[in-house]
Amino acid sequence: MKEPNPLQIVLFFLIIAPGVYLLSRWLGTPGQYAFLAGGVIAVILAVLVAGSFKVADQWEKAVVLRLGRYTGLRGPGPFFILPFIERVAYWIDLRIITTSFKAEKTLTRDTVPVDVEAVLFWKVLDPEKAALEVEDYRSAISWASQTALREVIGKSFLSDMLEGREKLDAVLQKIIDLRTEQWGIHVSSVEIRDVIIPPELQDAMSMQAQAERERQARVILGDSERQIAEKFEEAARTYQDNPTALHLRAMNMLFEGLKIKENATLVIVPASVLETMNLGAMTGLVSLARTPDAGAEKRAERSPKETD
Repeated sequence: MKEPNPLQIVLFFLIIAPGVYLLSRWLGTPGQYAFLAGGVIAVILAVLVAGSFKVADQWEKAVVLRLGRYTGLRGPGPFFILPFIERVAYWIDLRIITTSFKAEKTLTRDTVPVDVEAVLFWKVLDPEKAALEVEDYRSAISWASQTALREVIGKSFLSDMLEGREKLDAVLQKIIDLRTEQWGIHVSSVEIRDVIIPPELQDAMSMQAQAERERQARVILGDSERQIAEKFEEAARTYQDNPTALHLRAMNMLFEGLKIKENATLVIVPASVLETMNLGAMTGLVSLARTPDAGAEKRAERSPKETD
């Protein structure tokens, strides 16, 4: 229902003020009877003229019926209709309109009850069809959207609804647009706002997701161990043919162990470890290599005295 136009009130008073004076003069009856008769006639004329004056906004179209038959569309802007003969049956809004709708406790294809909320964006392309082909096009669009949503939910799995909403939006838009096309209405888009599932199923899905993440973590850890083992195998091949590199690596490991222990002053290494890394033999060889040099120095010191 369109709100009353303020210009109708202004037009009413603009007609009634001079109408009373002019009609009373035209009737020619002296006294208060002429004024009263002129006032009554002026009020009736002002009501008729003001009632026949209409203004349609820029985004509106007025559907005019003459004696119950469609005569055409009026607007936007001001226009007049014939009093008692013509009337404005509908004011059609041509802007894009949003309609929210939902489906409650609807079973999916895998028998999961869900509540789905969606928003429909639509506009009237043919005001004549919207006014004449359906009783209430707004209610018809709402019901058509709900039934289409229930059909799509019944044909979809829950996982598809949670992950592929864009696909469901496109399917809904196509179904609803096909139904409303005969009413002169075009559906621009449909957007699913929310999919609500039962709390028990939410807990189960949360546990499933947690288990899946744990499985992936274990797989990644196992793959990391495999890669580490492969690298160790390559390093072992390198140390197998190069004992010097193995000795340097062993010494580096001991140094790193001492470095990590901040408060430690003594590190005890088993003799078997040293034998495995040949550190003990190496130390002995170095000591033996240094012993002859010391004896030679002593003999060099004694030789001058003996000569004397």
